[in-house]
Amino acid sequence: MIVEQMMNKNVLTFLPSNTIKEAITLLRENKIRHIPIVNEQGKVVGVVTDRDIKEATPSNLTDGQNHELLETPLEEIMTKNPVIGHPLDFVEEVATIFYDQQIGCLPIISGGKLVGIVTETDLLYKYIELTGAHQPGSQIEVRVPNKAGILFEVSKVFHDHHANVLSVLVYPDLQHESNKILVFRVHTMNPLEIIEDIRKEGFDVLWPNMPGMTT
Repeated sequence: MIVEQMMNKNVLTFLPSNTIKEAITLLRENKIRHIPIVNEQGKVVGVVTDRDIKEATPSNLTDGQNHELLETPLEEIMTKNPVIGHPLDFVEEVATIFYDQQIGCLPIISGGKLVGIVTETDLLYKYIELTGAHQPGSQIEVRVPNKAGILFEVSKVFHDHHANVLSVLVYPDLQHESNKILVFRVHTMNPLEIIEDIRKEGFDVLWPNMPGMTT
């Protein structure tokens, strides 16, 4: 999946000359945490977050107090030259950028102009959506040899049971480098017969480890 398919295209922005007070109002009214800062030409020159504002204003600030502080232009507190992405970037690459750079949002730029934004919340929801975790079902974890065609062999069991597989994830087996862990999300609330047949095929079911069932 590419960023263009998941980014928020309706991005609220401010100029560097807008104030902290205006930013507080925008964040509260729209229930957002990040504001890209653009210049008169529409180029992204910075990002202001709710954390930036909290760090720039005392916690006991109330209306009518420190009026001059609230009128501080955002260019004085924004993160300048922020990390940016492109609509054709892969979501997996963007997730890596978030982790490596320890950022909470990524302005998406095309042709030098801001066309969208991705936040850490967007990434989390997309992960939930892609794994099918928001749908009713069961999770089955299977340890398999790390060899070509193994996914097809295990998938035949689900096919034989006419089970609807919502997602499949592949993880390394930290205990045995020669194996992989396949995590299936299946649209069924009673996977016992599937688990039994997976074990009959000689595969090790790690989860669920049902009482009375051999491993």
